[in-house]
Amino acid sequence: MTETLVSYTACRHLSQMFFAVFFFHCSEYILAISIHGKNRVTLKSLLVTKAYALAMICSLIEYSLEIFFFPGMKENWSVSNVGLFLVFVGELVRKLAVITAGKSFTHLIKKYHEESHVLVTHGVYKYIRHPSYFGFFVWSVGTQIMLCNPFSTLAFALVVWGFFKRRIPYEEFFLKQFFGSEYEVYARRTWSGIPFIE
Repeated sequence: MTETLVSYTACRHLSQMFFAVFFFHCSEYILAISIHGKNRVTLKSLLVTKAYALAMICSLIEYSLEIFFFPGMKENWSVSNVGLFLVFVGELVRKLAVITAGKSFTHLIKKYHEESHVLVTHGVYKYIRHPSYFGFFVWSVGTQIMLCNPFSTLAFALVVWGFFKRRIPYEEFFLKQFFGSEYEVYARRTWSGIPFIE
């Protein structure tokens, strides 16, 4: 098994995966500090939860088992490269969303309106109401396509979709409270960013 885990295929896939995960989380933390200041940012801005860590571990277990028992399925470079492209697109859209929203972007849903919280409707927000969610959804599914992990691709898509299915209506409840009809008009003309979620 160690031979397959040090093969060119495994080294390429796993190094891309570890770099994608490392860059995603570190850049989230650095952006949060640069926008909100070090005193207002906690380690929660790294966005690593127990469930997320478990999902990543499961994806690595799937990868290890499949490369050992079915090494040929990991050699599909066209599929892997599509995943790598999705990782890049998801990362780019998410970071554009964070930078565009500036102080209006937080990792935790605001339940009370703050003066610095404005309704952002320009940049990527002109087309997508929740571009950071879209970016994360594409990025997370892309990581699994990049690894040629069929089960984790489906699992990540379903779990992340389910998370946003609950989070978006909850967040939009407060956004409607903060911005009233202005938000409702904005919501009607933009896509949520997650398939099949209004």
